[in-house]
Amino acid sequence: MQTSARDLSRPTRIGLTLIAGGAVATIYYNQPLLAVLVAEFGERAALLVPTASLVGYGLGILFLVPLGDALARRDLIVRQLLGLAVALVVAGLAPNLPVLTLASFAIGVLACAAQQAVPFAAELAPDESRGRIVGGVMTGLLSGILLARTASGLVGAHFGWRSVFLAAAVVSVALAILAQRTLPRIVPRQKLRYRALMLSLVHLVRTQPVLRMASLTQALLFASFNAFWATLALLVEAPPFGLTSAGAGLFGVIGVAGALIAPHSGRYSDRRGARPVVIAGSVFVAAAFAVLAYAGQTSLVAIAIGVLLIDIGLNGALIANQTRAYALVPGARGRINTVLFTAIFVGGAIGAFCGSRAFLHAGWLGVCAVGGVCALAALGVALLDRSRTVG
Repeated sequence: MQTSARDLSRPTRIGLTLIAGGAVATIYYNQPLLAVLVAEFGERAALLVPTASLVGYGLGILFLVPLGDALARRDLIVRQLLGLAVALVVAGLAPNLPVLTLASFAIGVLACAAQQAVPFAAELAPDESRGRIVGGVMTGLLSGILLARTASGLVGAHFGWRSVFLAAAVVSVALAILAQRTLPRIVPRQKLRYRALMLSLVHLVRTQPVLRMASLTQALLFASFNAFWATLALLVEAPPFGLTSAGAGLFGVIGVAGALIAPHSGRYSDRRGARPVVIAGSVFVAAAFAVLAYAGQTSLVAIAIGVLLIDIGLNGALIANQTRAYALVPGARGRINTVLFTAIFVGGAIGAFCGSRAFLHAGWLGVCAVGGVCALAALGVALLDRSRTVG
């Protein structure tokens, strides 16, 4: 694949950033709405809807993102965004929980267009500025994850939960148009059949210990992250807080500060290596759950501190792990992204499931136990990690 400075123009960078953030946001719109969904569809909605969207996202990354190493990524992104709009409309019109759950799964699968944008940026970027550019696109993706909750909470509180999904469908169509107009159409020189692409994933996992360690640590941290966010609305909308879904969503604004660490984490990892950043990130997340367990049931300030610590830790570790993973096999960045993010979002789905179950059976302290154990496990893996990469 040949790239040039023209391929990575300012409109292209902005387009990739907006697409990454806008697509990934769709799998998190349901989280501030869980109390409303429970009221309409029953308690199982709190478990099935967020878990279905995250499982779908993980499967989309596994089975769709590798195609970017063999086909034109712009075309894949446009088609996925249009399909995503259809799935969002189905969710917004869902008459019952089974339809909403299936629509949430489809939303997750198609929202992996966000993960086409990240390796696209890595391929287009010059070597000397790859970390900075990938960090910029990831800032958009991470901001989309966090601001999704704020937007969903505000829109849902004023116009109802169905309006959130219908409005997101309009945004998805707009992003498809943006992709068509701003992204270059580049067909990879390497012609691989789908079966060869999928088999090469196994080869990457077997031969790249750096990729294995990066995937495991980040999956554990994302499990912590989703155990928290999948249950936060249930905590703050109940006594003693009594917030609305809009109030629950506003905590996402605090987390944006954590997303801003992404470019700095990438630069530090380029100079000093990823391991210290991953260790520090794991410590931050573990500390967050200590704060949340101690005072999260009675203090909104404690919850805000927890949000900030979780997002700084998670995002810093994520960019560090991406930086070293993308340096491994330049011609397979899409497949490296697939391995890394499949592990991450499978971890996220497990975290959302375990966090929801813990909340139902053990309350908020159960959620904190799940999140804290996962963060400490990530810290243990990072401390034991002695793998090295040229990046």
